[in-house]
Amino acid sequence: MQDLVDSSVPTAVLADAVDLARAAAVDAADGEAGEVGDHLEVVREDDTAATHYFAAAKPGYRGWTWAVTVMGVDEATLGEVALLPGTGAVTAPEWVPWNERVRAEDLAPGDLLPVDEDDERLVPAHAALDDDEPGADEIRAVADELGFGRPRVMSPEGRFDAAERWTGGDFGPTAEMARAASAHCGTCGFYLTLGGSLRGAFGVCGNGNVPADGHVVHAEYGCGGHSEMQVDTGSVVMVAELVYDDGVEMDPVPATD
Repeated sequence: MQDLVDSSVPTAVLADAVDLARAAAVDAADGEAGEVGDHLEVVREDDTAATHYFAAAKPGYRGWTWAVTVMGVDEATLGEVALLPGTGAVTAPEWVPWNERVRAEDLAPGDLLPVDEDDERLVPAHAALDDDEPGADEIRAVADELGFGRPRVMSPEGRFDAAERWTGGDFGPTAEMARAASAHCGTCGFYLTLGGSLRGAFGVCGNGNVPADGHVVHAEYGCGGHSEMQVDTGSVVMVAELVYDDGVEMDPVPATD
């Protein structure tokens, strides 16, 4: 046994309580002694507590260990028992809150998607006014008093988040369709520019003949439906290949031997 002078080593009373710890682990395993394997180690928690670790032979729990904490000074008593994952143990993925898991396509007709009160993407409507905008203070005062307009609008963080998402989406400049296009939406007659701070980079496609119709598109997105795309409708047959009929009939020459 390790030197008990070492502060990381539990007292002899706690270190020797292997049988007490094993019995507690077996009890936690519904009395199945075969599900509690070899004693692996004992770890000091503080001056009056230590935890014994046993290999778990429980079906479906490969790589897990039984952890049994015992306490005491003159005599060891049972503290708690837990089944803990070890290195290589199969565990459930980290839990993610539903509002971070949900995707846009998960929303069906009739579903509700509430927004947190402290959602950083939204700010009170009057807070979105620039301080140097003429009459900003007066507008804020009236809005607060009468409650006109939308209660909240998108914050700079919210607009940036949307811009970043749209830029990397199916109608952004790096989309496969955009890379193959010969012209961009920013020069297209079907491009309907957005208002506000996003107008410089985004608009809505109004061409009903292309997949982007009705979608927010980046100004550097593009497709084969650009308004200035012209098709050459002239003849594709070279003049030299045309057949000319002069109206002269030629009699066949009889064959000679």
